[in-house]
Amino acid sequence: MPVYNPPLRDMQFVMHEVLKVTDDLKALPAHADIDADTINAVLEEGGKFASQVIFPLNISGDTEGCKLDQKTHEVTTPKGFKEAYKTYVDGGWAALSCDPAFGGQGLPLVVNQCMYEMMNSANQAWTMYPGLTHGAYASLHTFGTDEQKATYLHKMTSGEWTGTMCLTEPHCGTDLGLMRTKAEPQPDGTYKLTGNKIFISAGEHDMAENIIHLVLARLPDAPPGIKGVSLFIVPKFNVNQDGTLGERNGIYCGGLEHKMGIHGNATAQIVLDGANGTLVGQPNKGMQGMFVMMNAARLGVGNQSLGLTEVAYQNALAYAKDRIQMRSLTGPKAKDKPADPIIVHPDVRRMLLTAKAYAEGGRALAIFCSVLLEKVHAHPDEKVRKDSDDMLSLLTPITKAFLTDNGYNAATQCQQVFGGHGYIKEWGMEQFVRDARINMIYEGTNTIQSLDLLGRKVLGNNGATLKKFGKLVGALVMEEGVNEKMAEFINPLAVLGEQITKFTTEIGFKGLQNADEVGAAAVDYLRVAGHLVFGYFWARMAQVALREIAAGNTDPFYVAKLQTARFYFAKLFPETATLMRTARSGSRVLMDTDAALA
Repeated sequence: MPVYNPPLRDMQFVMHEVLKVTDDLKALPAHADIDADTINAVLEEGGKFASQVIFPLNISGDTEGCKLDQKTHEVTTPKGFKEAYKTYVDGGWAALSCDPAFGGQGLPLVVNQCMYEMMNSANQAWTMYPGLTHGAYASLHTFGTDEQKATYLHKMTSGEWTGTMCLTEPHCGTDLGLMRTKAEPQPDGTYKLTGNKIFISAGEHDMAENIIHLVLARLPDAPPGIKGVSLFIVPKFNVNQDGTLGERNGIYCGGLEHKMGIHGNATAQIVLDGANGTLVGQPNKGMQGMFVMMNAARLGVGNQSLGLTEVAYQNALAYAKDRIQMRSLTGPKAKDKPADPIIVHPDVRRMLLTAKAYAEGGRALAIFCSVLLEKVHAHPDEKVRKDSDDMLSLLTPITKAFLTDNGYNAATQCQQVFGGHGYIKEWGMEQFVRDARINMIYEGTNTIQSLDLLGRKVLGNNGATLKKFGKLVGALVMEEGVNEKMAEFINPLAVLGEQITKFTTEIGFKGLQNADEVGAAAVDYLRVAGHLVFGYFWARMAQVALREIAAGNTDPFYVAKLQTARFYFAKLFPETATLMRTARSGSRVLMDTDAALA
């Protein structure tokens, strides 16, 4: 049976020893009194909720799935999901990092980040129900009117009401300018919405008393394309002026998608049949509010794959230590047994270390991004807010795409460790693989993330933001460049830091002549950038580990961190050489292929 142990020690290492997050947080008025002990204590309890309450529901929820009553349009979630959600709400977990003005606990976003990593490891399908609410909350908190905030945010903060984002339609996915859902103005200032949405995660369920849908739609006089899209609040149940629930709104689930994975989450086909809605923000400016949700969701999806990478690794490691098969190539290791545990075999170790390196590198990036997001919203210095926003914009597509690509890779390799048992449901590994696959697709496919990174975030400002990250790399290289013990980590990082500037310039120049050159190189480019980012964090983690060992710390944690860093730089980081070569092959080998694709 699958196991899961919250990686609290590694979270604490990243937060307090590598990134020293409390130093950054203390510069923010809201967190001036925060300390490591408080963060650790909250996450220790959060880990208990994840491992003891929702992890036991993961396989059963996948097996049972969600059920739709076609007559009432109500969805029943798997057994235990609703009760687990009540435990979540009663424990105050929904309110962790929300604004105290609306009943939130006001804890740093990094706490919420780590809590959600653990919940994603434990049960991604369940975690998506409260997870979508955070994006809707953030959008309303930023763009909602005082009346809208007073009506919705208290209940969303507490978790009594959940939220969704309704973008996709049957004929359009990422190209939202093609959407057809209409919003007709009413004399009282509200709107009647009509249309169809698909792929709406957590779009209908029985876990909360109301669902607050944020819906993109077009006004009658809207200009064509993406510039004619507006954002609306459309609750499942209308809300009376006194905050009580009114009549059922004209928005309902018309069907549930039959999916490869995340069976425990209701991926709904949503029908809007003259549903009551209120405008969020300005007419035809809906993408401003939706981007708040989308960017939060992109970071969240990266976190989903981070969670799956961790839990897949833990189970594969436990299996590899227990399963005996053949003898070590260098002679028997378990002489009292008829065969050796498979962990003695080099390629099994390669698969395990791949998952471990991707999990621990991804954790450092995700925690770093959560601190950046905190600075964007709350740092008193305008320049720090701007620099943090630029950096977060650069890292968001990397977090979404690199972590989800790596997560699927890691899940399949961990499944491989199990051999034939990895293909059998009861071990849980095939579910991790299936669940991980969606993360590369939704919230903008990883190709879309790659185009966003290269086209907008890098070439769009002539590499200015990339240079800001390059300065972080350069500072670390200057600090440790003469340290022989750091050479195996610093030297390859320094080389890639220099190479990526030339690499970016080449693609940019070719793109000016032919825009398809950018499209042809983008996916490879993002992985190169992802390794630059991971390389930076792995070098910093190795730096701390070496210092602790030199100071006499005998905790094997630091030796393990160094060994994993060596593996990452020796076996995974060199992928960048191949990626740069394939990116430089140009668009012709892709686009001059009409005969091949006839």
